Amino acid sequence: MTTAVVFDSAGTLLRTYRVLKDVTDGTVHENVETITLTASCKERALVLLYVHSRDIIDEEPTRLLSEYLREKNINFGISCTCKAVTADYIRNLLYNDTHATIGDLQGCIRTVWETCKKETVVALNSGVMLNGNLGGIEYVITAGGRPFSRARETIQDLQTRGIGTYIASGDRTKKLMRMADYLGVPQDNTHGVATPAIKEQVVEDLKREYDTVVMVGDGINDLRAMKKADFAILSLQQNADKPEPLMKAADFTITSVHQVVDIIDRLQ
Repeated sequence: MTTAVVFDSAGTLLRTYRVLKDVTDGTVHENVETITLTASCKERALVLLYVHSRDIIDEEPTRLLSEYLREKNINFGISCTCKAVTADYIRNLLYNDTHATIGDLQGCIRTVWETCKKETVVALNSGVMLNGNLGGIEYVITAGGRPFSRARETIQDLQTRGIGTYIASGDRTKKLMRMADYLGVPQDNTHGVATPAIKEQVVEDLKREYDTVVMVGDGINDLRAMKKADFAILSLQQNADKPEPLMKAADFTITSVHQVVDIIDRLQ
């Protein structure tokens, strides 16, 4: 029997530290579940910015973030939305925002970097949460992720057993590829900026190639892929407080990523 395991990244393979700043009132929040926050308002959209953190740090903090994004022609990826939206709709909200400054995002980047800079491998990503009701940016966000202690060992043990290993994540592709290289997941098997629909499609495509496909996730954006998979594993390693639909969809729950290996052995 051939088997493939698809992993989400943040919260599943990577322990993530996340900082959000609400640009409407200036409050800063740590370790908020951005997918859950996005899902709580149908007008919200979680968007990744394809920009290097050092470039943001070097800019004038009082400058509008939207002005910088327009001038540098910074592209973006739509990570999660509650309703169907077009890229033009997102671009209009993002590039015409009048709320967020470069300094807002600089603060998030510095806070995350101070926490994660001693790690051997760090994936640092920044983005924004748009809100159609505001006509622009509601939150600026930076997240830093480091692999869970046995993440690389888990990938190696699965591959030793002949199991196909894949990543489908909402994280920025370039940095996700570097993390995949560290973990040992082939780049051809790594799918970045993956929306819930794309994750579901990855699982569906793999079911044509493998007898069994297992999805390992930790957030509501993994739900569609978990339901599509033959078996669903829900990770509680970073956060054990999960929405009821995720708990119902899970065939197995884990508190350590390496438990995936034991589950696959049982399924085999």
